[in-house]
Amino acid sequence: MVLVAGASLACFGETLWQATPLTKEKEFTAGIEGPAVDRDGNIYAVSFARTPTIGKITPEGRGEVWIEFTNGTLANGIRFNRAGTMFVADYARHNILEIDPKTKAVRVLAHDATMNQPNDIALMASGRIYASDPDWKNNSGQVWVVEPTGSIRKVAPNMGTTNGIEVAPDEKTLYVNESVQRNIWAFDIQNDGSVTNKRLLIRFPDFGMDGMRCDVDGNLYVARYGKGTVVVVSPAGKVIREIALPGKNPSNVCFGGPDGRTVYVTEVEHTQLVQFRASRPGREWKMIH
Repeated sequence: MVLVAGASLACFGETLWQATPLTKEKEFTAGIEGPAVDRDGNIYAVSFARTPTIGKITPEGRGEVWIEFTNGTLANGIRFNRAGTMFVADYARHNILEIDPKTKAVRVLAHDATMNQPNDIALMASGRIYASDPDWKNNSGQVWVVEPTGSIRKVAPNMGTTNGIEVAPDEKTLYVNESVQRNIWAFDIQNDGSVTNKRLLIRFPDFGMDGMRCDVDGNLYVARYGKGTVVVVSPAGKVIREIALPGKNPSNVCFGGPDGRTVYVTEVEHTQLVQFRASRPGREWKMIH
């Protein structure tokens, strides 16, 4: 069933699917991206106050610069593992970074000079990382896999503008979207990290796409850049609902809150974090808890 965008649903005395701002407008720059939530419920997103930074935002919406890069690094996608280690796509220097949450020491986990600009990342329980790598100039892209050892290899060449990327809850399927072509593809994940059996999950007729994350049931929450919504797509490729946002350019989403059912959205038009409550927790939230 498709619900009207912005419609709310009361569940156990709370309102679901109704987006509201978490932070004030213009606390971030137009590079606002990320986002990811640590085990304490804090939200991290890039370009807080200025670029190049990662900001730390409390669940109440209070923000501060958590780290500022001085070596040319430009961060984009962020993820956390269960130990609390942060992983970051550094699109300017062709790296996947590993950051110690206590010391903020930054280490290059993986590097490949032939990357275009690693954009978003998806993390598996084993520590394996998949990274999207768009070439915006040529409307093309590819996907890389990074093992916990730091070894890196290309697993999906010759794609469209690869952007949002996510792993299904059973870790058997990799989802990759193409922003310009408006496709979401599904692949089978093999034991060695390679991906096979590319198939179209859904194609949208208009607007773009950016980041996306799964809930524990495998539904994809997809940022519809330009449309100002987050669309929820089932594992069968059907639109379940669409949530209207107070801004037309959402760039990415993540799950957090005390029960994993708060969805945080980085929104570029107003350069702020937006939030809404969902009915089910996020895949990654459950994984790190």
